[in-house]
Parts: sequence; structure tokens; C-alpha cells
Amino acid sequence: MFHVLSGRRYRLELTDVQAELCETFGDICRSVWNTALEQRRAYRRRGAWMNYVPQAAELADAKREFPWLADAPSHVLQQTLRDLDRACREHGTFRVRWRSKARWSPSFRFPAGNLITVERIGRTWGRAKLPKLGWVRFRWSRPLGGEVRSATLTRQGRHWFVSFLVEDGRQTPQRHALPNTAVGVDRGVKVAATTSDGVFHDRPYVTAGETARLRRLQQRLARCERGSNRRRSVLAKINAVTGRVRDRRADFCAQTADTLATRNAVVALEDLRTRNMTASASGTVEQPGRNVRAKTGLNRAILDKGWHMLELALRNAARTTGTSVVLVNPAYTSQTCHACKHVDPKNRESQADFECTACGHRDHADVNAAKNILNAAGHAASGRGDLGDGRSVKRQPPATRTRTGRSPRAARTTGIPVH
Repeated sequence: MFHVLSGRRYRLELTDVQAELCETFGDICRSVWNTALEQRRAYRRRGAWMNYVPQAAELADAKREFPWLADAPSHVLQQTLRDLDRACREHGTFRVRWRSKARWSPSFRFPAGNLITVERIGRTWGRAKLPKLGWVRFRWSRPLGGEVRSATLTRQGRHWFVSFLVEDGRQTPQRHALPNTAVGVDRGVKVAATTSDGVFHDRPYVTAGETARLRRLQQRLARCERGSNRRRSVLAKINAVTGRVRDRRADFCAQTADTLATRNAVVALEDLRTRNMTASASGTVEQPGRNVRAKTGLNRAILDKGWHMLELALRNAARTTGTSVVLVNPAYTSQTCHACKHVDPKNRESQADFECTACGHRDHADVNAAKNILNAAGHAASGRGDLGDGRSVKRQPPATRTRTGRSPRAARTTGIPVH
């Protein structure tokens, strides 16, 4: 049994002075991050290594030379160095990104939970006492439910949010409530997630009106002068729309992950490198890329479906259910027949249709791929979606029935969406 720390996120209602202080704290943390990262890179170029301990000692000396560093709480700056140290150890010093003033949203963490006091002051309001900020109000949208371990402040658009890390007493069970269940999940660009039992998880993230508004705002942005007040105003309006889209995507991924983790002891996914898959195909001046427009559309579709976000949500949900998230090799999962294991690119006629050229087995292409993913994880998928260990007699899905006046090739299984 392992203890699980949970997050509670609320929207802050800051005063003008508090909002200005938060902006200052964010700018100082960004400066500390970039300076410390440059120092680490300089050491690595000389074959040496720099870690958190000497950088924290040098930070104390830098405060005497640069008094503006003392405007932010000391433990907030130390936490920034700890976050950088962890990022460099996990990803490599030269793979960690700079924090740009234009692209990075201000964020900083108060790591000392004993210095944070949280109170509820009404039906819809609460307040928290944070170092150097005093009492800050936030919307009490859900119970806190545990002891506060840390607090992270982040700005998204024109709003500030606080995320409390709380210890609510939950533990990761050693065994799932349904130990003999498993499912394979195929992530796609038409349907966000398709499971091996034939369930399609998807929802639209942006409405037609928001799409038209975004197009008009982007046209206005292209005519704005860089650095102008008008450009900042248009960017704020664009961020307001894209923020709603981002929230819907995160909500969908969290709900889907909770459903999959609650119902299955094993969830199999393809080991996809989303960052590499969505790399630009423009190339260089000497060697320009090919099919750049098509690749751009594919990249946009992959990022819109939130493949990586769904994987992160699954790992987060698995902590409370005891689910095992297994990553398998994605090679040929969409071209392999689940019935006879015949591999042929011609098996997949289109995005949705799959018909084996060897045995004639027909299925939805995404469902067939999800079954192959489950098999690659070491679990056999039956025709009824369970593990098939003494629970289902039929091991293969029934043949697709045809309608009068339609050829067998044009028939589709009931309940499968047509794209």
C-alpha cells in the first residue's frame, strides 16, 4: 500500500497589489531558472557537473549583490532550483527548455505546507495565507479534503489559480478490485481513444462558433504590430477561447482515464513519442520538407486529441485503483489482422475499415488495432471484450451481417461510427 497525494485546484481572486506581487514572483523565478540553467550548461561544456546544493548556496550570495531577488520568498526560489535539478536529471541539461517571458506562464510553488493556512469563509469562498502574499481569496469549488503539503500558483490568461497538494489518506491498493480485467486502447486522430471491447471515447473540444471566432482573431493578429497594445488585446482574446478548449480536453482525458482505470486492472497503450511524431516537416532551406501542409494538419490533429495528456491522466488515475499501465511497441498494430495475425498494409482499406486480405476477417480498424495492442501486452482479447479466461465461449467477433441491397464490402458493424 502506497500513500497518494492529491491535487485541489481553485481560481484565485487577487487584489491588484497581490496580482502585481505574483507577477514579480514569477519573473524572479523565471530569471533564477534561466540563470541556473545557463550555469549548468556552461559546466557541462567543460565536462563538470553542477547540482542543487552549490547553486542554492550561490543563490544566498546573489541576494546580497542583487537585492531584488529578496522580493520573492527564499523557499520559493529554492524550490525553483529543485525543479530545475530534477528536470536536468530526468531529461538532460541541454534538453531542458528556457522559460521565455512571451511563452511561459508565470508559476511558482510554496513547498512548506506548515507555513500555509487554509480557511473556508463562506459557501463559495475560501482563503489561504501564503508567505509575503498574506490572505488570498479563492472560489471554494470543492472540499480540500486533507492536510496541505504545498501550494502552486499559476496564471492562465488573466486569471490566477492555486493548486494545493494535499494528503487525503488515500492509498494505492496492491490489487485491483477487478483483477482479471484488461483492455487495449488505440489512440487516433478521428476518435480520441478506442478500446478493444469496441467502445469509442471522443468528444468535440471546440464549437463551430469558436472556430470562426478564432479564425477572425488570427486574421486580426496577423495585421497587428508586434509589441503593440492592440496585439496584446487580441492575444488575450485568443487565449480566452483556447483556454476553454484546453479545459474541455483535460476534462475529457480525466473522465476517460478514470473510467478505464476503474474498470480494468491492466490498460495497454502504444508507446508513442508524441513530441517526435508532431515535429515540423518544413526542413531547411537547403533541404525543404515534403508534404508540409499534410504533415501540419496531422500534427494539429494529434495535438488536438491529447494523446500524451490521456496517458498522463491514466497514470494519475492508476495510483488510486492499482491499475497497471503497459506500453507496447506500436509497430504494425494497425496493419495486423487480429484473427490470423497476417500483416499487410492493404488490410486497412481506410481510416475506419479493416478487412484481412488473407482470411477475410472484418472489423473496425481502430478496434482491431486496440485488440492487437492488448495481445502485445500479453493478454488475449475475446470477441466479447473480456479476457476470455473461462468467461467467454466465442473467441472471435461474429461475422458482420449485410443489409438488403448492400454488398458485404459496404456493411458496417452496428454502433461503430462512420467517418
